[in-house]
Amino acid sequence: MPGPSSRFRGRAVPTTRSIVVGGRHLRVDVTPARAPGSPLGVPREQDADRVPLLLVNGIGASLELLQPFVDELPPSTEVVRFDPPGVGGSPPPAMPYRIGGLCRLIDGMLSVLGYDRVDVLGISWGGAVAQHFAAFHRGRCRRLVLVSTATGALMVPARPAVLARMVTPRRYLDPRYLRRVAPLLYGGSARDDPDRIERFMHAESRVGSSKGYMYQLAAAAGWTSVPFLPMIRQPTLIMAGDDDPLVPLANARLMHALIPRSRLHVYHGGHLGLVTEAAEHAPVVSRFLGEP
Repeated sequence: MPGPSSRFRGRAVPTTRSIVVGGRHLRVDVTPARAPGSPLGVPREQDADRVPLLLVNGIGASLELLQPFVDELPPSTEVVRFDPPGVGGSPPPAMPYRIGGLCRLIDGMLSVLGYDRVDVLGISWGGAVAQHFAAFHRGRCRRLVLVSTATGALMVPARPAVLARMVTPRRYLDPRYLRRVAPLLYGGSARDDPDRIERFMHAESRVGSSKGYMYQLAAAAGWTSVPFLPMIRQPTLIMAGDDDPLVPLANARLMHALIPRSRLHVYHGGHLGLVTEAAEHAPVVSRFLGEP
């Protein structure tokens, strides 16, 4: 099963750089599409119909965390990732922000990168951002993938013991602590192999500031997508594990009921299944994005 050492396997080497959007520095990574059979590092010729995949990560996680998933996507998929303000290599803003403000920043980022439209995949906290972006920046989003996520303030919550361990970024700072709490937080394969979760989250991921983590928590405070989910008109794939302590499966069923053009894919696993079982889940996402 692929691990952190699989970085760049079979794909063009990503370009990670800092760009300025509205006066704010963002660390971004663009993995160019590569034509089948072309040498590593040779990008695919520009295709007017090509729609890149934008990934929006979970709270506290830098763009590196989803590398195992990116490695399993077809080489023809162009992938855009970024560190939100205060996460990974993006410096924290002077003031807290809301999810709507972050979506406007993403809209500006896409303009700077030269993209008119993208498919959007959001996982966990990033799934909230993806829902908001799809509803209020509809022209930018062609298809939507929501993974291990929920509707915000109006959701079926995790147990208090689980939520209590999410209020600080300690799991990103202390590998021993992460190994201890991984089964409780993430479920799935983390129950049997917490050391593997530690390797995924600490091998290459960049830790941002505690202020950035608090800003992410504040961005989602009081936010809910329940009133506007029926406004999401894009084809939507909802992916959820049947052993997710952080986001119980009932939340995916609620989103499926409220988003008109959605389908629900339930897999056997936990909150980080997209990373830990990337070889299983990447084809599901690819088939969905490739549908006419």
